[in-house]
Amino acid sequence: MATIQNPRTGPLADLRVIELGSFIAGPFAGQLLADYGAEVIKVENTENGDPMRRWGINVDGESLWWPSIARNKKSVAIDLHTDTGRDLVRKLAAEADVILENFRPGTLARWGLSYDDLAALNPRIIVVHVSGFGQTGPRATDAGFGSVGEAMGGIRFTTGDPENPPSRTGVSLGDSLAAMFAVIGTLSAVHERERSGRGQEVDVAIYEAVAALMESSMADFDIAGVLRGRTGSVLPGVAPSNVYPTSDGVEVLIAANADGVFRRLCGAMGRDDLADDPRFAEHGPRGERMAELDAMIGEWTSTMTGEELLARMEASGVPAGRIYTAADTLTDPHYAARDMVIRLLNSGGKQVPAPGVVPKFSRSTPATPVAGRELGADTDSVLQDVVGVDAETISQLRRDSVVR
Repeated sequence: MATIQNPRTGPLADLRVIELGSFIAGPFAGQLLADYGAEVIKVENTENGDPMRRWGINVDGESLWWPSIARNKKSVAIDLHTDTGRDLVRKLAAEADVILENFRPGTLARWGLSYDDLAALNPRIIVVHVSGFGQTGPRATDAGFGSVGEAMGGIRFTTGDPENPPSRTGVSLGDSLAAMFAVIGTLSAVHERERSGRGQEVDVAIYEAVAALMESSMADFDIAGVLRGRTGSVLPGVAPSNVYPTSDGVEVLIAANADGVFRRLCGAMGRDDLADDPRFAEHGPRGERMAELDAMIGEWTSTMTGEELLARMEASGVPAGRIYTAADTLTDPHYAARDMVIRLLNSGGKQVPAPGVVPKFSRSTPATPVAGRELGADTDSVLQDVVGVDAETISQLRRDSVVR
C-alpha cells in the first residue's frame, strides 16, 4: 500500500509525533494531534498491531472504530522486544518532536527508551506519558484501565440513579479525558520549548484527568459536609432542567433554570402565574420544589409531539434539545453543516462514518481525515524517509521479523 497522500495541513503541520502504545487513551491523543495536522507515526507490534484494530463492532472482520482512532496516522510495524527494533525507535525519536506512549510506567526505561535516554539523542524531545495512575506515587506501576480511573477519579460515584449502583457513562470517558489532557500537555510543552529550547516529560494519569472534572466536590465535602452523589437526570437545586416526555415518545431536554428563561417557559406554557408565584419565581425556591415543577412541565409537554415542543421552545427562546442517538447525528442538518459527520474509506472499501475534527479553524484548516492504515503500510517509507534506512537493510529487517 502506498504512503498517505493527503497533504498535511492544519496548525500542527510542522510537528512530528511518534505514537507508542495501544488501546484508547494514547491513540485517541494521537488521533487528535493528527486531526490538527501533526505527522503521527504509529509504531505497532509486528504480529497483530494495536488491539483496537479488532475492538468494538466488527463488520467483514474489520473494526468500525479503527478507521477513526487511527486516522491520518502512518503505520510502522516494529518488534520492540528486539534490540534492533528499539534502536529503530531511538532513530525515529532523534528526528521527532514528541513521543506519545501509554505503556505501564517503567516499560520504556527497561527498553532503554526513557526520557533521559531519548533526550541524550534529541534534547528537544517531548515525551508524553499516559497511564492509569501516573509515573510516580504508590500505585504508579499498577495496571490501570479507564474504568478504574473513572472510579478513582470520582465520576462513577456521581453517575446514575441514586437507587442503583454507580454507572458507566456509555463511552470510554476516562480514556478520552486523559487523551485530551495529553494533547493539552503536549501543546503546552511545545510552546515552552520555543523559549527554553528543551523538551520535557508530560505525565498524564487517567484518574487525575477524571478528578480534574469534578468541580467543587472536594470543597463541598471538606468544608460544607456535602457529599455529591448520584442524582439521575437532574442537578439538585437547579430547576427546571430535565428530560421531559412528549406524546410521540421523543425525549426533550429543557434547560430553563435561569429566572428570565423560566419566565419565557411559563409564557410558552400559558402559565404566566408560575413566573410570579413566590414558590417558583426565583432560582432557590424553584430548586426546592423541583419534583413538583417537573411534574407540571411534564404534564404539559406530554400533550405535544417532540417536534411541536421543540418548535414552541425555539419560538419562546428557551434552550431545548432532543436526546440524540447515533441515528439522529447521522441525519441532523446542523451536524452536516458543521462537517461533524465524515466518512472514512476503510481497507475493505466501506465508507465508515466518524465524528469530524473538533475544533474548527478559520484559517489553518486541517486536511480531510484519512482512515486508519493497514498494519505496516508505511514501514518502508518512514524508515527510508525519516531515518535513512536503505531498502536492502529494510528487506533484511523484514526477513529477521524485526519489522513488517
